[in-house]
Order: sequence, then structure tokens, then C-alpha cells
Amino acid sequence: MKEQVVMSNGNTYCILSLTVVACLLTGCSPAQIYPTIEQHSISLQPGNLESYGISFITPSATTGQEEEKQAVALVFADAMRKQRSGIRVVPLAETLSAVNKAGLADRYSHMYSDYRDTGLLNGEILRQIGEVTKVRYVAQIKVQEFEQIGRDRLAILGLRIIETKAASVRLFFQIWDTKDGTVAWEATQELHVAYDTITEKPLTFQEVVGRAARELVSKLP
Repeated sequence: MKEQVVMSNGNTYCILSLTVVACLLTGCSPAQIYPTIEQHSISLQPGNLESYGISFITPSATTGQEEEKQAVALVFADAMRKQRSGIRVVPLAETLSAVNKAGLADRYSHMYSDYRDTGLLNGEILRQIGEVTKVRYVAQIKVQEFEQIGRDRLAILGLRIIETKAASVRLFFQIWDTKDGTVAWEATQELHVAYDTITEKPLTFQEVVGRAARELVSKLP
């Protein structure tokens, strides 16, 4: 009986070792990505962004994600610069600086508060933002949902070997025309990412939003 227990433990450790080696060699599994995008082009035409430029204003976010607003705008601005190098992109920090220098801070704050309640950006303030940033279009992003999931996929003797990590995000992305205060283009996206891993590295908010940003930017006219 004692000998059988030793053999059983030996087999278990052998399986454990082979599993770890296999994961190290293969990375367990590639990320599974499931994007769902709905877009509507209203007045934005091909070449408009290259001709007139775009600035990012403060994103809005659901409860629990408020601190990520600046990071979301930065990720989107970087994605647009890399994928659409012909567009003049004014990131959020530069937009806020220009707004503050022009003495528009209070009006900007009121516009942002009203947007959260109404979904409307004041046309006059938009026009002024366009003037101080020297672009025609403004990008507004809303983080509607973000969720992270982690669960054991394989465990031996109580030791976790493989863990499935997953995250999902839902974003709403609008481009406004500061010339007439209208929505020129809009899209909503749900993105789900999942992969199996043996590492403790989390699937971060920035990583998932970065993938979503690249998908959305690729759909722009």
C-alpha cells in the first residue's frame, strides 16, 4: 500500500511537471478576442479628419471607473496617432490646457456635467473648444462597463496550474463637429478577451481598452 502511494504521488508530480513545461513552451493558449461593433457615419466623410484634425475631451465613465477617464483618452489618442498618422490629434492634456488658458474652465465643466445627464454637448462651447485647439472635430468616449474574471482551469493537489483570465469592456465613442454642434460619427463596442495562463499577470483595464481603441479607430472613415 505504501509503495502504491509513492507511485501515485510520483505520477502526479510527473503530470504536474509536464503540464508546466507544456505551458511554458506554448504560453498555454493565445488570447481569444470577441469584438462586437456597431457604427453610424452621419456626416463624417473620408479625409475629413485628415483635413481638419480632432481633439479629445474628458471621457465619462460609470461608477467605479471614474479614475480611468484620463487613461482612456490617452489610449485612444495614441491608437489614432499610430493608425492614422495623417490626422492631427490633440490629446486630452493639450485640450484641457488650451481650455484653461482661454478662460473656458467653468463653461467646460458645465458642459461636461450636462452631458452626463443629457448626452448633449453644448454647441457654443464646442465651437470655442474647436477654436482654441485649432481643430474641427472633438472625440468623446464613454466607458459604460468593465469586468474582470479569473477562474482556475487546472489544479492538482490544491495547487493552481492554469488559470483562465477574462475581461470585457463596453465603450461608446462619438465624434462631434464643432462647426455646427452635431454628431458626425458614433460607434459602440463590446469587447471580450480571454486566455489561459500560468502567470499571475492580470488582464488590465488599459490592455483591454487598448484593444478596443484599435478596433474602433480602424472603423473611422
